[in-house]
Amino acid sequence: MMDPEQNSPKQGSDATAADTGKPAGSESAKKTSSAEEIKQLEEKAADFQDRLLRTQADLENFRRRVYRDQEEARKYESFRIVRDILPALDGLQRAVASAEQTGDLQNLLEGIRMVSQQFKDILKSHSAEPIEAIGKPFDPNEHEALTQIPSADCEPMTVLQVVEMGYRLHDRVVRPTRVIVSSAMPNAPG
Repeated sequence: MMDPEQNSPKQGSDATAADTGKPAGSESAKKTSSAEEIKQLEEKAADFQDRLLRTQADLENFRRRVYRDQEEARKYESFRIVRDILPALDGLQRAVASAEQTGDLQNLLEGIRMVSQQFKDILKSHSAEPIEAIGKPFDPNEHEALTQIPSADCEPMTVLQVVEMGYRLHDRVVRPTRVIVSSAMPNAPG
């Protein structure tokens, strides 16, 4: 016969310990270990949340600083060229004042030539170069044709005269050179 104690289920914590092969107190140790792990994970999550918020705040401060710097750069972008133009303007005003006092037009003309050269030098110092055109083939990227004049001396669409000088800043055309270009001579009636 069978022993009745072998067939009956074991009671309480002893039964669980016997079924799993672990000592009776391991369940409470497991709960304590899980609680500690949860607490550590919550602390890590709080730390990550804090870092995230700080990083977002730093990013927002950086964006504001860059925006402020860009606004200031736009606001004062002409400062250098204005500062450089002022001496040429002063020279022009002196030339006019001198001509008004003396009535000497030759000195006025010489003063205006000097100021014109100052302006060219200022433009050059700011990387603005004139677009040369006379004798060159017409280029619609750099020239603006105002009219055409028949010419037997030049190929058609050759620049004959500059009406208004154009300028290039580095590789961009600021203003095209306004020109008069040649056209083919009309055939003589025959």
